[in-house]
Amino acid sequence: MRYASVVLDIPTRSLDGAFEYAIPPELEHEVKTGATVLVSFSHRVAVGYVVATSPVPPAGLKSEKINPIEQVLAPPAFDETAAALAAWIAREYACTLPDAIRPFLAPGQKVKVTRSAPDAPWELQNERAGAVDARWAALALAANDYEPARSASRQRAVIEALREGPQRVSELSATIPGAASAVSALEKRGVVVVETRRQIRGGDQTTLSSAAAPRPEHLTAGQRAALAAIDAARTAARGDVVLVDGVTGSGKTEVYLAAIEHALAQGTGALVLVPEISLTAQTVGRFRSRFGDNVAVLHSRLSTGERYDQWDLVRSGRAHVVVGARSALFAPLANVGLIIIDEEHEGSYKQDKSPRYHAREVAAELARARGAALALGSATPSLESLQRCRAGSFRGATWTRVEMPERPGGSVLPRVTVVDMAEQFRGGGRGVFSGPLVQALRAMVERREKAVLLLNRRGFANFLMCRECGCVPECPHCSTALTYHERGHMLACHSCGRSWPVRAYPDPSTSCPNCGSRYLAAFGVGTQRVEDELSMLLPPDVEVIRMDADTTRAKGAHQRLLERFDAAECAVLVGTQMIAKGLDFPEVTLVGVINADTMLKLPDFRAAERTYDLLEQVAGRAGRGERPGEVIVQTYWATHPAMRAVASHDRSVFLDAELAERAESGYPPFSRLANVIVWGRSERDVRAVTDELAAAVRARVGRTPGWEVLGPADCVKARVKDQTRRHLMVKAPVDADVGALLGACVAGLSRRAGSNIAVDIDAYDMM
Repeated sequence: MRYASVVLDIPTRSLDGAFEYAIPPELEHEVKTGATVLVSFSHRVAVGYVVATSPVPPAGLKSEKINPIEQVLAPPAFDETAAALAAWIAREYACTLPDAIRPFLAPGQKVKVTRSAPDAPWELQNERAGAVDARWAALALAANDYEPARSASRQRAVIEALREGPQRVSELSATIPGAASAVSALEKRGVVVVETRRQIRGGDQTTLSSAAAPRPEHLTAGQRAALAAIDAARTAARGDVVLVDGVTGSGKTEVYLAAIEHALAQGTGALVLVPEISLTAQTVGRFRSRFGDNVAVLHSRLSTGERYDQWDLVRSGRAHVVVGARSALFAPLANVGLIIIDEEHEGSYKQDKSPRYHAREVAAELARARGAALALGSATPSLESLQRCRAGSFRGATWTRVEMPERPGGSVLPRVTVVDMAEQFRGGGRGVFSGPLVQALRAMVERREKAVLLLNRRGFANFLMCRECGCVPECPHCSTALTYHERGHMLACHSCGRSWPVRAYPDPSTSCPNCGSRYLAAFGVGTQRVEDELSMLLPPDVEVIRMDADTTRAKGAHQRLLERFDAAECAVLVGTQMIAKGLDFPEVTLVGVINADTMLKLPDFRAAERTYDLLEQVAGRAGRGERPGEVIVQTYWATHPAMRAVASHDRSVFLDAELAERAESGYPPFSRLANVIVWGRSERDVRAVTDELAAAVRARVGRTPGWEVLGPADCVKARVKDQTRRHLMVKAPVDADVGALLGACVAGLSRRAGSNIAVDIDAYDMM
């Protein structure tokens, strides 16, 4: 008899580990690592995941006292290496083992089980996922001699349609009413043959012209050096990391494509991560143009069924290149030879729900476990990656940085102009656009080219303010100012999602929640206002396309908006951060940043780095074709190192000052930073939990050098959805096991109903 180690999917930190079960002989061929099983635990049934099997019973236990596995609920979704990676995630990020395992499961799989009768087998509840078989109809040889009856018009129409070739029965029914019954009748007569074929969802194509990936005649020197470094890391097969530090438009994607070709030639597959869903249309198009149907796509905007089909393509071995957002890292691609993280500096690679992993760190561990290479690409690498390359190694892997300083084909970096908006104001400028930006927009229209305008804020204005008392309407459920949306004349909270008509907030009889005045003025600028201002400034034949969280809610909206922009003769794309990186449109010759200061003064030590990254990335959208590009950055802080670095295309102007400040204050990359957030409806309980946690952490840390405990204190967003929020921050040495320490401290806390705790290791969100 064999035995299995099973992790129970029960939401508690007290069950930290696997439990041993016997594998009945009738389930020997089904119970493998990665299978979802039903077991008995504490006199009830529970769902669990097999993380290991063994022919030897666990030490200290008699085989007859080990409970058997009762049923297999789902086939294996991951292997032994993935199970070990899940255990590493649970330890590294202080989460439970079930939380760490769930990302590896089939899309749509849930924990709940049901059965139709007391003696019937249990079944997993799935979220509309699973294989779908489509019925296809084709003419048989007998169709040549068959003549339908004069009244059988539907049969006649079906036969005529099928003479052009086999078709789905569902498609025939959409064009010929009653086609399904006609097909059944013809099948009985042997005239039509019906077969079922697996239907693959989620493989939509794009019409973006920039999605094609023609093979260049030759690579630049930087591209050749980067490709050689990646190939060397892959050949070493020990998890080495290559940082491709290339300016915007330097051809990093071509390096990725060539490196994947080499990996596929060696019989291994590749994982490719991109930071934004909006980038997948272009990225997938380029990879499919090179690798065809060997590419699977995984991201959250696909339906559950579509994600399942793409996931199953990988599991069944029919696709060996996986492209998607951070969750694509957990695709069941067993023979991984290369992992690529494009725009590796992006904060979207940090998961904000349990398990709160960072894709870069998990990818590095996965590369080590699989014997693969990890390639990180960016024009603005994260300070953590740069620091590891300077050190030469991290956690046993070699880190190498390769520069790509030139653009292929003779194109050059755009000219950047920083406009001081304070001077514009003193000179009488009161509009959204500065004088230089207005002139550049009009010149762009005359040349019939395209422009991109970035504004890191959606809505018509940032907020409303009462002209009589100065009150700024806040969400009554969150400590957040409400954003004004002109379309619909409403105030919206971007923390909890609630919205109110302006005249109905907070009372239908008044406008200002403080004094009742109706004189509420809009302050700040939103994407809706920029869109309206552009429509008034530019000729009617210039298409203005807005791309933000409001316009991209619908499925496929990202791709449709980009295709509109691509197809237009002359257009302006207005958007938030989602348009700032990865997009490649050669016709774009002008980039404007409406307000570059949005993030600079946030209470976050990464604020300056994020501002520099965003500006440098969006500046790189201009001049990627044969025509030169121009970038105009509007700011009230023109002397800031981030602004000067972007204007001169010299990263050291920003980097030297930023690293010196980080080193002095002990922030990453010179330390690890954890943020533990406690929230609940009872402020007293939240305060008690944070105080107890702070005391426990300080007791464990003691006077150990390099450790520092900050807080507890109220979060910047001290209230969200009527719940109080407080947090505790912990600084630790770079090589410290922060997750294990904080996980133990949290597990030992007194339980208080209604209080929730989130442990965020290597935190990115300080709000």
